[in-house]
Amino acid sequence: MTLNQAELNALQQALSNEARVLYCLGLRPTVNTQSALSESLNYKALKALLNSKKDIISLGRQINTLIKELVDVGLVSYQGEQQEHLSHNGQQLLLPLLATSDNKFQQLHLQWSPMLANWQPNQQLFNELATLVGLIEKEYSDSDVGEFIAYWLTRPESNFTLFQWTQKFVQQIKKQRLAYGHKPLERIGNQLVSKKAGIEVDDNAKKLVEKYSAKHKQ
Repeated sequence: MTLNQAELNALQQALSNEARVLYCLGLRPTVNTQSALSESLNYKALKALLNSKKDIISLGRQINTLIKELVDVGLVSYQGEQQEHLSHNGQQLLLPLLATSDNKFQQLHLQWSPMLANWQPNQQLFNELATLVGLIEKEYSDSDVGEFIAYWLTRPESNFTLFQWTQKFVQQIKKQRLAYGHKPLERIGNQLVSKKAGIEVDDNAKKLVEKYSAKHKQ
């Protein structure tokens, strides 16, 4: 197993060692390299891996916390309408950085910088990552970019690669479009999208809506 540069950069961010072990030994070795999906999570096996010589993980919610750490730095992404307080046991996670081509974005891994007032996401990378994490509508506004810049300008100590800045922007857009607690303009699956021509719900999306609607009625 060889980690690519995007994964190595993400692993160097603020993460607990347990989260790093979960990714490197619990998720990455058995991931499907074609779909970038992990095997179904087995909390019992993951606890045994993480505890090693000392019992530090005893509850499923502790594993959830480690997964959330990995989500926050872009190493993994939830599938479907996942909620952090619910068990992910038996579920699969997406490892989006596994599916990005090192050659295509090599230069973006090499350039580190703080947030700049004129920053713009790399459009090709944005589209690729947005597809990988399941964003239905890939358009964004100047105000979306402005909010992102304004947030990070207040954190001048934060330095990331150009790849990571675009990745973080994709994460922000995905969070904004999750439908929890919002009145949707139009809801497809678990995301909010604009009501406009050009966005059609295919059969898979319709099935997804029906699946989650049935879950909430139970």
